[in-house]
Amino acid sequence: MGYRSLARNHDFTVLWIGQTISGLGSAISSFAFPLVGYALTSSALITSIVGTAHLVGMLVVMLPAGALADRVDRRLVMRVSAGAGAVLYATVVAAGIAGWLTVPHLIAVALLTGATEGLFRPAETGAVRTVVSTEELPTALSQNQARQHIASLLGAPVGGLLLAVTRWMPFAADAVSYAISWLLLGRIRTNLTPRPDGAPRPRQSALADVISGWRFQFGHPMLRVLAIWAPLTNLVVNAVFFAANLRLISAGFPPWQIGLIETSVGVIGILGALCAPWLIQRIPTGLLVIMSAWAFVPILLPMALWNTPWIVAAALAIGIFLNPAGNAAISSYAQTQMRQDQLGRFSATMGFTSMSLMPLAPILAGGLLSVLTGTVAMLILALPCGLVALIPTIARAVRTVPRPAEWESPQPATDGAHA
Repeated sequence: MGYRSLARNHDFTVLWIGQTISGLGSAISSFAFPLVGYALTSSALITSIVGTAHLVGMLVVMLPAGALADRVDRRLVMRVSAGAGAVLYATVVAAGIAGWLTVPHLIAVALLTGATEGLFRPAETGAVRTVVSTEELPTALSQNQARQHIASLLGAPVGGLLLAVTRWMPFAADAVSYAISWLLLGRIRTNLTPRPDGAPRPRQSALADVISGWRFQFGHPMLRVLAIWAPLTNLVVNAVFFAANLRLISAGFPPWQIGLIETSVGVIGILGALCAPWLIQRIPTGLLVIMSAWAFVPILLPMALWNTPWIVAAALAIGIFLNPAGNAAISSYAQTQMRQDQLGRFSATMGFTSMSLMPLAPILAGGLLSVLTGTVAMLILALPCGLVALIPTIARAVRTVPRPAEWESPQPATDGAHA
């Protein structure tokens, strides 16, 4: 099952188009948030708070949102989230037109739109798993990886053009993207309730639902290893990206050359996502995870020795190529281990875990560059990158996971049971 099969899947196509548009809108507003915040205050500290607020809002809401997604109609949850995002960004547009836009307003909107994203993600995971077959799942999740790189590729240049018109225009674009998502979500035909067969749901509290997500993740051998590896690899890899950008900025390279990095990563990310289904079907999942874990280690040497946009762009592009396949393979395998009515809380737990250390990445990168030369800082980052890559490499629970055709799909009999 590949791209042709998914192209005939009405509900997945509607969902994918809506979230690709919404993702592009979010990339545009994410680009604009720190620039508008700095223009209003000239304070780097306050600007960083604006940028961090979105991630904080998402992490705070994600775990209870996972429990909610396993209790109510997931389409309703997604539409409420999309509608709230449209209204929130519309308030920024209105304040901008009236001349009342302030940093506290930006921080509040960043925090609340992060919360809407945290509400949306677990429901979307369950929706995708419902509307596609098990055979289509790796390709579907690979396409979702592609849309993230499309947003990364286009977000900054489009955001820059809109920002040049007026400072509220990028937020207007995101408000429209949320509204389009809301409309398209209404066209999904499949029943997206957690138990479409009408079976009664076990009676337990929302807290018990959240706890069952942690219990499942740390009770499953491979997912337990990934729960340790994912936050650490996100920390060090994002620190590499931040450090590379900071070095180029401090060296005085023009913005258009630094922007080459994001462009190259976006292009290669899309190519990697297109190749991902082929790679997932042919390479054992455990080996694919290990290959993606080591991809960033060798590229740090040329990045340390030659601080130019061209070298950095090429190195990071090489490092990112396997990322879509690795992410899609992990997500596909994890979802085959769960029941439909468990997807929300378990995907929320894994998402929360994997992103939990990301806010520390700028601090790690900036701290190293503040006390060391750029070359030494990049070489030092190679050490944690290698150590983190060893985690899945030495774990038998990861190494032995076969290709999708050989996956087993245990179905726990009760909520919170171990796989």
